[in-house]
Amino acid sequence: MTQFLLALAMFLALHSVPAIPAIRTVLVERLGRRAYLVLYSLVSLATLGWVFHAAFRLDYVPLWDPAPWQAWLALMASPIALFLLVTGLVSPNPASITFRRGDAAYGAITTVTRHPVLWGFLLWAINHLVANGDLRSLMLFGVFALFALFGMLMAERRGSKRNPAWNEITATTSIVPFAAVVAGRTRLRIDRAMIIGFIIALALTIWLLSGGHAAIFGADPLAMATA
Repeated sequence: MTQFLLALAMFLALHSVPAIPAIRTVLVERLGRRAYLVLYSLVSLATLGWVFHAAFRLDYVPLWDPAPWQAWLALMASPIALFLLVTGLVSPNPASITFRRGDAAYGAITTVTRHPVLWGFLLWAINHLVANGDLRSLMLFGVFALFALFGMLMAERRGSKRNPAWNEITATTSIVPFAAVVAGRTRLRIDRAMIIGFIIALALTIWLLSGGHAAIFGADPLAMATA
């Protein structure tokens, strides 16, 4: 448990860095933006791997009985989460998390939500929590879900205080997916980043269902859905 809590604390602390302009600015100035993004991504993946490794060493304590519908929920929701996550990272979006924060333009994914990366992370966490149904998954994915929700809150607060164009941004985008479209404040668009996100999400989904998920996490989603 100690290693799990330490790994989780390290993950949360690491992902607080982009929210602190003073620290982020110093790192970008010393490393360069590209080197900073590459290094940050690698360290993030390593820390996430540590979190999962520590979680798998915890005792399995079931909270509810597994059912095929729970696995089907993950099978249907995970590709959408991957699409939002990947597309959000490669799309220009000054309002939220992205690898292209320096761009002033807004990617087409922002017509869905202005926080696609965080929504992808939240959707992934919730469907995996439901599908697993044990105490360690509740702690692991529950913290990830809260992290995504808190991230949206912080991004909204930071944007309203520091972005002079925030009123223009909120006028044509929404936190809740498709809310701005339903309200008639914007129209859905498709751009190159969305196509790239779709292709990568599709490729990752095929790989995970073809044995990648079982090899890494020791669980076959298709087998669970058809059990």
